[in-house]
Amino acid sequence: MKLYRLKTLTSFDGLEMCEEEAPTAGAHEVSIRIRATSLNYRDIAIARNQYGVGQIQPGIIPLSDGAGDIIAVGHQVRGFAVGDRVAGIFRQNWQGGPMPLRAVPADLGGNRDGVLAQQVVLYEEGIVKLPAHLSYEEGATLPCAAVTAWRALHDGTPLLPGQTILILGSGGVSVFALQMAKRLGANVIATTSSEEKAAKLRALGADTVINYAAHAEWQHEVLAATGGIGVDRVIETGGPGTLERSLQATAMHGRVVVIGVLAGPGTINPAPILQKRLTLTGISTGSRDMFEQMNRALEQWALHPIIDTVFPFEEARAAYDYLLSGKHLGKVVISGPA
Repeated sequence: MKLYRLKTLTSFDGLEMCEEEAPTAGAHEVSIRIRATSLNYRDIAIARNQYGVGQIQPGIIPLSDGAGDIIAVGHQVRGFAVGDRVAGIFRQNWQGGPMPLRAVPADLGGNRDGVLAQQVVLYEEGIVKLPAHLSYEEGATLPCAAVTAWRALHDGTPLLPGQTILILGSGGVSVFALQMAKRLGANVIATTSSEEKAAKLRALGADTVINYAAHAEWQHEVLAATGGIGVDRVIETGGPGTLERSLQATAMHGRVVVIGVLAGPGTINPAPILQKRLTLTGISTGSRDMFEQMNRALEQWALHPIIDTVFPFEEARAAYDYLLSGKHLGKVVISGPA
């Protein structure tokens, strides 16, 4: 089979396509023909040795997010059959409830081989069936970005109709959060860096879009848009570089869900947390139960993920470069090999 391995962890130059014998499913495993995969910023960090430095070893098959169809099942598998359309979950042994420590080293494309391959073998507990209305390309966008967005809107206190959320940028998690929040009856304020992306976010339902290139202190624009009150929830994908502004933009007793570190370093004044009694929580994807709950909602809503570009399998390196450029809105997908 064809596959990619990160032979070195210094740059995208370490990504090499090769051919190996296809793996065989064990008693409780299934073999999956991968039809599409998708990239997350985490994959860029892994390829550049900026994610869990020293923990991830060269030679890993990258990417956590992929979808395909089952081509073989182990003799003890009960919940799946040949032909089922499935996706792998991000942390292979996190079934439900609070994330156990043992789930930390079980993430695909990091501490164990991922899905940028023609065929993979996964345990039956580590997969879910795809919503029937989604293509393989759309299904490949779900395991990390979509589940993370779903958890950010439901973890702790679920988002309520009429509440207002703030999303930062137009990457996968942010766009999924926008789509889901609108279906939940919430108002959405979005930030972005260009008028072209602003128009696309409005078309997806964003009620207010703020160009942070034109408004560096964008928290003031958020407050103005909410009558000085602030938002009920922030989907904080920027990290230290944006967190202080997010805290200032949040309403009394609001919730800031910290997910990423895309905006780089920064300083944080904790005063708003104390003054406004804010809840600050960090999350990392979600469990299999969350994935299945989300899939039921996606089917009910007939929601389709937003895919920016689909790259051929042979152009996986170009997909990495494109994601790094920041030109995308939504997800960047790599099709499976022919």
